[in-house]
Amino acid sequence: MQPADSPSLSFLGATGTVTGSRYLIEVAERRILVDCGLFQGFKQLRLRNWNPFPVPPETISDVLLTHAHIDHSGYLPGLVKRGFHGAIHATPSTLELCELLLPDSGHLQEEEARYARRKAYSKHREPLPLYTVEDAVTALDRFEPAPFDEAIHLGDEISARFVPAGHLLGAASVRLTIGGRTIHFSGDLGRAEDPIIRDATPFAGADILVVESTYGNRRHPDSDPEAEMADVINRVIGRGGTILVPAFAVGRIQGVMLLISRLKASGTIPDVPVYLNTPMGVNATAIYSRHHYEHRISREECKAMFELAIRVRSVEESIALNENTEPKIIISASGMLSGGRILHHVINFGDDARNAIVLSGFQAGGTRGAALVQGARTLRIFGEDRPIRAEVIQLEGLSGHADADELLGWMGKARPPRMTYVTHGEPEAADALRFRIEHELGWDVRVPEHLERIDIANPK
Repeated sequence: MQPADSPSLSFLGATGTVTGSRYLIEVAERRILVDCGLFQGFKQLRLRNWNPFPVPPETISDVLLTHAHIDHSGYLPGLVKRGFHGAIHATPSTLELCELLLPDSGHLQEEEARYARRKAYSKHREPLPLYTVEDAVTALDRFEPAPFDEAIHLGDEISARFVPAGHLLGAASVRLTIGGRTIHFSGDLGRAEDPIIRDATPFAGADILVVESTYGNRRHPDSDPEAEMADVINRVIGRGGTILVPAFAVGRIQGVMLLISRLKASGTIPDVPVYLNTPMGVNATAIYSRHHYEHRISREECKAMFELAIRVRSVEESIALNENTEPKIIISASGMLSGGRILHHVINFGDDARNAIVLSGFQAGGTRGAALVQGARTLRIFGEDRPIRAEVIQLEGLSGHADADELLGWMGKARPPRMTYVTHGEPEAADALRFRIEHELGWDVRVPEHLERIDIANPK
């Protein structure tokens, strides 16, 4: 990409997909990146992670990170490895969570490369990781924590501010001001009345709005997630089965644990053993307990949630869990079955009809989780097709994303922006939200193209 003549915004990711969140602002001699996520899901998207970055990383002055999830933060080690040497601004909680997520992502990259080399299922003679644990640790040195609602000065007449977005610990919308013009990036917005995280700050208006659309074409069910989870647990444990809960280590695992701890406390489910088989999930839950001011549950419930599960830390303990034939619940990452210890549990328990796989959040197209939702009865794991006979249940009531009505409610009381861009959604979801914004709010709105650049002074 050639330098822009006037202040511009480019969509380097999260267009036509819920992954790879990356937005580039160019003003004068500065290049500012909002989010730097990994592309996930379909292979043609994942291959983008290996493409040269659209602008030389060394020309980027700052990164503003909305939150810690890998689809927003996961390319940061790659950016630093390829020459970025500026500051990465994030809320203190996001920094702490990235200290867990980014090295783990580097470990998974290395592990996948080693496994592909050993099993010879890669087309490359010497498969290499996108980045390493060491690269991730180096990237963490670039972080500069910034509290919510405090100005971050990025240059002459350029400033930014993190605004609470709900969704998970530390998650923020980014409000960027350039010479009197304001661009508001929603980031991922949480649900109204989320059981753990406080609500997002309503949109206050801006010249340009960039809004996510993960659930832009649907409403969350009115069903009670506690009742749904209780039904699943009682049914599966009653037939002697094991319940696998793939869940994101940050955000979703804490919600699932809160739900199960409440069900146990009320006697609604039996006192079945619960195993938390992700060291990162254990550490993330500890971070949640330290940042109590960001969530709405009591310290007592937070303590009960943290003490609910038997923690599985070592590989040996994880392997032993696969040999345990007693009824139980195993919570493990990753949430879309894209990697991690959960895959070994799926191989071991997925072939038994007594067992169940409970999907607890959004499943991006092209992921193993999405394949299960669509009815797949085999999954390609570590180069082999694995049969799935276990019951598959998707509990959408546990989602951490605002649905279409909640997104419109978040926007609806503000003055209309000059232009709204709908991103971070599958094509049908993004277009459905675009239609509702246009027809219900009367705003100028559209869905941008991948790598499209717009003029901030004259958005179209």
